[in-house]
Amino acid sequence: MPASRLRTASVAACLALAAAPLGACGDKPDATPRAPAVATSAADTGGMAALTAAAKKEGSLNTIALPSDWANYGALIEGFEKKYGIKVTVENPEGTSQDEIDALKEHRAAGLAPDVIDVGGSFAQSAARQGLLAPYEVAEYDQIPEEQKDPRARWYNNYGGYISIGCDAKRVKTCPSTFADLRRPEYKGKVALNGDPTKSGSAFAGVYAAALANGGSFDNIQPGIDFFADLRKNGNFIPLESSVTTIAKGQTPISIDWDFLNLGYADDFRKKGADIDWRTAIPFDGSFAQYYANGVNKDAPHPAAARLWQEYLFSPEGQNLRLAAYARPVLMDAMRKNGTLDKAAAEKLPTVEGTPTFPTEAQTENARRTVNRNWDKALSG
Repeated sequence: MPASRLRTASVAACLALAAAPLGACGDKPDATPRAPAVATSAADTGGMAALTAAAKKEGSLNTIALPSDWANYGALIEGFEKKYGIKVTVENPEGTSQDEIDALKEHRAAGLAPDVIDVGGSFAQSAARQGLLAPYEVAEYDQIPEEQKDPRARWYNNYGGYISIGCDAKRVKTCPSTFADLRRPEYKGKVALNGDPTKSGSAFAGVYAAALANGGSFDNIQPGIDFFADLRKNGNFIPLESSVTTIAKGQTPISIDWDFLNLGYADDFRKKGADIDWRTAIPFDGSFAQYYANGVNKDAPHPAAARLWQEYLFSPEGQNLRLAAYARPVLMDAMRKNGTLDKAAAEKLPTVEGTPTFPTEAQTENARRTVNRNWDKALSG
């Protein structure tokens, strides 16, 4: 049963007030409050105040694979801890989306499992199909575009961006701006992805973007695999996971990654005075946008804190913190209309052409199966 059917009329009306501060919605309790572990909304627990009290009593939140420099997670964690006095622990900060899914299944003992996940869209869909996620509607659920959420509220997108090409102009004479450029012999030994596309959401998106740039489609990701296989054969693509560390060491002077990460790296290098001129281009020949999804572990050790964390991430405060790090908040259009959007931060986003389109769940799952089946074989040949 969709979680929305469990909501009262008064809660539905409250959800329409997208501009309301965190805590204003869900304050009117249902007649019979439910335990946080089975609550499908803040109202189910007796209101936002009751949910907050229960989360504070738990006192902890387990997370996984949330590096501080990824989509402003450092500031988000600090803000949540300061606001609610709840300690956030981060297991395996540099982990992948697949690591998160594995942890849901493998770390259930002694309350060590992550309470929440933040994963690429295909991984969120997979976790939902495996019955790992709990239905939960945040206060702003109705404001999230239909194509950006699970109709049963087991996952919903929170932030996203465009695949981009980052480049150190100090080490690369002419930085590439398209996927076609990456075939040039001058980029031998310089091109990298942010991880393995069979495990990493950002790397998977990079392959999808390459497919679109080389005759593929949402229904056909194989040309993207072939593209990287060709780059590997001619020596341009290196099987080294790109990161701020490898970039700083000069090991991955060209990195295919999300624009919010590449833009954030440039800011960090400037602040530190590093001898790096990191530039970002969104390739017009392979324009691909995607969002990262949040979900609550069905067996969360801290079920109230997990749900309160979701409310925080979708509040104006949480969404604007995403924007401050160049990540496009999923509620951006709604916030622009209700006046809660940080306009100065929004103006710093790179210009993109057209309206982004997204693969369906079926298309994404088919693409993921294709990558899992063909990537290693194609790149080892």
